[in-house]
Amino acid sequence: MAVEVVVLVPVVVAVMLLVIAFGRYVGREGDVESAAREAARAASYERDLAAARDAAQQAATRTLPDELACQPVTVGGDFRAGGTVTVTVSCQVSFSELGFLGLPGSANLHGQSAAPLDTWRRTQ
Repeated sequence: MAVEVVVLVPVVVAVMLLVIAFGRYVGREGDVESAAREAARAASYERDLAAARDAAQQAATRTLPDELACQPVTVGGDFRAGGTVTVTVSCQVSFSELGFLGLPGSANLHGQSAAPLDTWRRTQ
């Protein structure tokens, strides 16, 4: 009986850590997608591309949790009345405290969202 416990305990712990890692990845992926969606919405309210970049960065920063290491947001698209603004958010989720499983230290996450610009609104 003792041999089975000695063999099974590390396996059970490893499975639990894999579940934690998968949950962390899925949860943070949702956070990045949500930040991209909020950033695109905030950018779509602005009148010019420079103000849209600033608004998108501020919205993404407010939305993302502190434990994610993220690059500045990328804003593109056809920024004119009736066009579309597209925002991309790129972050890394860390698995460093789960290292004994052989997982990489981090994984890259990318979220992208687009929002339409009002047809009857003036843009510069």
